[in-house]
Amino acid sequence: MEENTEPEMKKQPSFGWVTEDNMALLTDLYELTMAASYLKSRRNELSTFELFVRHLPPNRSFLVSAGLEQIILFLERMRFTEDSIGYLRSLGLFEEDFFDYLRKFRFSGTVYAIPEGEVYFPGEPVIVVTAPRIEAQIVETFLLNTFNYESLVASKAARVVIAAEGRGVIDFSPRRDHGTDAAMKAARSSFIAGCVGTSNVLAGKEFGIPVYGTMAHSYVMSFETELEAFREFVKAFPDNSVLLIDTYDVIEGARNAITVAKEMERSGKRLKGVRIDSGDLAELSRRVRKMLDDSGLSYVMIMASGDLNEYRIRELVLNGIEANFFGVGTEMGTSKDAPALGGVYKLVEDNLGPRMKFSEGKVTLPGRKSLFRLVNSKGKFEKDLIAAEGEKPGSGDWYPIMVKVMEDGNVVYDFPSLAKIRERCAESVGRLPDELKEIEKVHGYKVEISSGLKRNMERLGYRFG
Repeated sequence: MEENTEPEMKKQPSFGWVTEDNMALLTDLYELTMAASYLKSRRNELSTFELFVRHLPPNRSFLVSAGLEQIILFLERMRFTEDSIGYLRSLGLFEEDFFDYLRKFRFSGTVYAIPEGEVYFPGEPVIVVTAPRIEAQIVETFLLNTFNYESLVASKAARVVIAAEGRGVIDFSPRRDHGTDAAMKAARSSFIAGCVGTSNVLAGKEFGIPVYGTMAHSYVMSFETELEAFREFVKAFPDNSVLLIDTYDVIEGARNAITVAKEMERSGKRLKGVRIDSGDLAELSRRVRKMLDDSGLSYVMIMASGDLNEYRIRELVLNGIEANFFGVGTEMGTSKDAPALGGVYKLVEDNLGPRMKFSEGKVTLPGRKSLFRLVNSKGKFEKDLIAAEGEKPGSGDWYPIMVKVMEDGNVVYDFPSLAKIRERCAESVGRLPDELKEIEKVHGYKVEISSGLKRNMERLGYRFG
């Protein structure tokens, strides 16, 4: 008998790896090695870290805050379980004193943040964490992982919604998103940004987002004729059928959809819509719209899909597309043209006072700060001001952007519903200067540094100009 020399395979979870039992380990190793060193050297003083984005991604004029609720739930719930500590012990890097500290770990800090759905700009503090140094350090990876992705997708989706000019946008991205967690976050973030729903059924269940679906080409091809496929589908879903009409020929598909729609009318039902997924979407949609209208089917909606993004949608709208909805997938869920957001998390103050990084191209603003926004007489955003803590802006209709969400480790913020966050985003984007909402051109927005903050920088040795 031959000896079995195959390595023993570890049992892997079925649908994901991050649970409340091990979420504290979703961190870079150096966060833990620094934490262990801080503990050993007794450097666990109260410290303030800020999360901010250094630069706008290409072809963007603004960003949208998203992911805060998941971040706060993480800070509230993260624990180092015995299983997690057992794994860390197996690395042979840490001493028992550090494990004793981790067993008692509870986030006890205070957090300020820009609310979800609010627009923001590079250099502005988006999330500010003040906590004992180890606590503030260990949470860095999760905060960046969550905020960078969700804000990236929300910012992309906001542009898609702007380009659609009032037509509904649906998230079709889960099959192309980078993993199951990303698919859930993409559905949530795109809904915040103004999408009307998602194809992701789990996101519908978990977040209460409306779910949308039609059919695939494989369904149509599973029957001898397209007409038979359409008849069988509406028989199964007489109140909610959208027929995919481009499997073979769009115009012939439209004729078959019209035949089925008239049959439905005779039984007291209505066809909800048709979807076009290929070809010259603008031209085909106009022809299909005329066919539907000429047949007395003006109520039948048209959905367009197929590798769409804000640039393509903008072009289609300018070319007179007759579409009620756009299904947008890969380009939105992966932010394909700018697939990463450069958010960073930096120390700005500790027991030694305000701290500042001088690295070329990576200068940080020292000390605890406030963020204000000025609204002009037309109700539009005019400029933002990053000020030293306690410093007030000058005259004008200024308001503070950041809110306190945690104090001494306790949540003190009444998190709004997803619908309310979506409303905030619509209002915030609506109050941007019109040029910042242009799709093809990038425009700057004025973010000023207060005189008090400039003095603090000069005290630390920074020289302007």
